[in-house]
Amino acid sequence: MAAQYVIEGTTAKGISASVERGVAEGGLAPGDALPPVRRLADMLGVSPGTVATAYKELRQRGLIVTRGRGGTVVAEAPSVASRRPPRVPDGLVDLAGGHPDPAFLPVLRPPSAVSPVYGSHRAAPRLAVLEDLTREWFERDGVPAEYVTFAHGALDCIARLLSTELRPGDAVAVEDPGFHHLLDLVPALGLRIVPVAVDGEGLVPDALRTALRAGVRAVVCSPRAQSPTGAFFTRSRRDELVSVLREFPEVLVVEDDHNAEIGGAAAHTLAAAGLGRWAQVRTVSKHLGIDLRWAGVACDAVTAARHDGRMLMTSGWVSHVLQETVAGLFADPAVRELVAAGEAAYGERRAALIDALGAHGIRAVGASGLNVWVPVRDESAVVNGLRTQGWWVAAGARFRIAAPPAVRITTATLAPADAVRLAADFAEVLGDAQATYGG
Repeated sequence: MAAQYVIEGTTAKGISASVERGVAEGGLAPGDALPPVRRLADMLGVSPGTVATAYKELRQRGLIVTRGRGGTVVAEAPSVASRRPPRVPDGLVDLAGGHPDPAFLPVLRPPSAVSPVYGSHRAAPRLAVLEDLTREWFERDGVPAEYVTFAHGALDCIARLLSTELRPGDAVAVEDPGFHHLLDLVPALGLRIVPVAVDGEGLVPDALRTALRAGVRAVVCSPRAQSPTGAFFTRSRRDELVSVLREFPEVLVVEDDHNAEIGGAAAHTLAAAGLGRWAQVRTVSKHLGIDLRWAGVACDAVTAARHDGRMLMTSGWVSHVLQETVAGLFADPAVRELVAAGEAAYGERRAALIDALGAHGIRAVGASGLNVWVPVRDESAVVNGLRTQGWWVAAGARFRIAAPPAVRITTATLAPADAVRLAADFAEVLGDAQATYGG
């Protein structure tokens, strides 16, 4: 435990609040060890059961983790101090953020005049025109769209779905490696993460079956453009996963198809397979712009009712001004052409880097999406080595639980000629690391 912070409290709630305060204020950093239960009980003059109860609450809320003989430590991504990306140093080429190329994003033009309304939109939260366009969007890829609704982005939707369906302490199966914001979100909701291995076709069926047999109550995955690996479901993999999921009909399956328009892969989705409890979330941030905090959701009737019931009690609806803006972009042929050009460019840029790395004997994957995932032995050595060459890439630790080390490189703005130079620098960094640390 950090020497400068002393845990206080005489009740379980007081002790857990003291630890939470220490994490939030920085007195307790990720990885800092907490005292064993009996030692802290003696220090505070309370029973071991009181401390054990406090630690249990902190574990359920994602602030601490227990590592067997390694003791109890502050979580790497505690829910009161969620990880933020580091500032990109001046002069470096930013290939870490996972962001699209602004050249393929349309200029946003909100409605020029917005008439005032009396009261609220709770009785009619969705614009009919956007609801129709959203149904067409899902149905294009075979996703049932009898029940659609809206949310303030993909993570907002996933958080609402999980919090209405599960209770603190319940388990959620997630991809490993997977989307780093989701890995922060699940413990922040008081839920437990169960990692499921990913290969080039997405979730590994046997690993998913193991997680389901362990009692997970929800599964969150991406059918294509998986972050960070770029994996996507083939038809055969989708069918294998559906066969596994049919053995557990009460489990909620949430697909995050956040790159539906620019993923560069066909849609073989679980949502199209007739599961009992399911939802597919699609956002527009990656292909229309980050200021459009809007997501469309297709799901079964029960899931739709639970989502909308919770939303009714909180934000109520998504801004109609925002909905009108999204609807206008959906219906604009010029925007569709721009988005299609972006999807083609992203595919070329991913392939260029994978090929360039391959020419140096470096294996990389990235079959869809905006990123390339490169397995390495020492993430820090590669990230720091590339930094000295002028490149800023993301260490894989942010994205993985039990998966082996790697780095993620966003290729959305990386021209093919620059990919050749980056690959050469990458090979040089690997060579330097091997000379320093041994083969």
